[in-house]
Amino acid sequence: MDAAEFRRRGKEMVDYVADYLENIEKRQVYPDVEPGYLRSLIPEEAPLEAESYEDVVKDIERVIMPGVTHWHSPYFYAYFPTAHSFPAMLADMLCGAIGCIGFSWAASPACTELETVMLDWLGKMLKLPEDFLAGTEGSGGGVIQGTASEATLIALLAARSKIVKLIQTDHPDRSETDIISKLVAYSSDQFCATLGTTPSCAFDCITELGPICNAEKIWMHIDAAYAGSAFICPEFRPLLNGIEFADSFNFNPHKWLLVNFDCSAMWVKKRSDIIGAFKIEPLYLKHDHQESGNQSHWQIPLGRRFRSLKMWFVFRMYGLKGLQAYIRKHVGLAKEFESLVKADQRFEISADVVLGLVCFRLKGSNELNEILLKRINSARKIHLVPCQLAGKFVLRFAVCARTTESRHVREAWSHISHLASELLQELRH
Repeated sequence: MDAAEFRRRGKEMVDYVADYLENIEKRQVYPDVEPGYLRSLIPEEAPLEAESYEDVVKDIERVIMPGVTHWHSPYFYAYFPTAHSFPAMLADMLCGAIGCIGFSWAASPACTELETVMLDWLGKMLKLPEDFLAGTEGSGGGVIQGTASEATLIALLAARSKIVKLIQTDHPDRSETDIISKLVAYSSDQFCATLGTTPSCAFDCITELGPICNAEKIWMHIDAAYAGSAFICPEFRPLLNGIEFADSFNFNPHKWLLVNFDCSAMWVKKRSDIIGAFKIEPLYLKHDHQESGNQSHWQIPLGRRFRSLKMWFVFRMYGLKGLQAYIRKHVGLAKEFESLVKADQRFEISADVVLGLVCFRLKGSNELNEILLKRINSARKIHLVPCQLAGKFVLRFAVCARTTESRHVREAWSHISHLASELLQELRH
């Protein structure tokens, strides 16, 4: 494929993607396939001779789409959102075209510098304390990780490295192995301090946890993977109160801030704590501007993509007001669904509805709700997943898609209500 054909095929693919997204609600949200479906649809080995682009594209609908769960369908209400926008997709195209591996400033200066500035932009949107911003002279700063899980691991390893060095300063005779064997990490059943838990979007009281951690010199990492996006809205920013006590903080713009996966934003008060845990400097990575920083020292992999381009495109093309309006729309849709549930005496709300997640269930046994969920997902009109709260089997309704509107929410509730009526009628007989 030469540049001329790439131009033509690229335009065709953009049309395909636009058509897919414009008509996505016409597709069955959850696939009707069994494990192993794909193997029988393609050859056992890669082709010896090159195939045509037309044949490859034909197989998208034949092989791939039958097994796709359409996360961006307005009838997808499972898990949490995965962010999605046209500006971010265009930026991803540019990222792939540039194709740099930005492990150091010298490897691609724009990759390193734009990421630092974008994390400052986003930190200011959240009104993070200045300690977390790099600026031109700050000691903190932000970095893009792959996932919130990765960020939590980074924080854990950095905390371990920091405390080992502190202890060895006072006790140089003690080995690292001996010190590590006696270290303790404190966690809840959500692992770390959490703002917006996965099951129910619950919030830890950071203003109480923080001072204890600071007094005991315990590294406190805060995970706000889903909920963090909402903190750009002044009415939700109080949920982040206490952030000043944290050593590190993370949330996923790739969940709810219109920046496509993967883009998990992480900030630290002292970047030297992260760098001290991960810094490696073989000769082939050295360059004339070492002081400009290597973001590979902030992560486990050496290589890194130009992911900040997505943030740059999205932040500029939506603006802070546009991003806030998007968050508020989803919260409003969740509140609308909550009101529909509350109006039906057969159902109950199982957790406070703070953002875009509604936890609800039929009044009755866990088995009853398990059957209801199975029927909902078997019908494949909408897609939900459950959680367990205080021993109860609970259904989660998360507003996920960028294109979800009130009519979709009401259609979903009508479907759930109808299936519940059928189920309860069967049990009466």
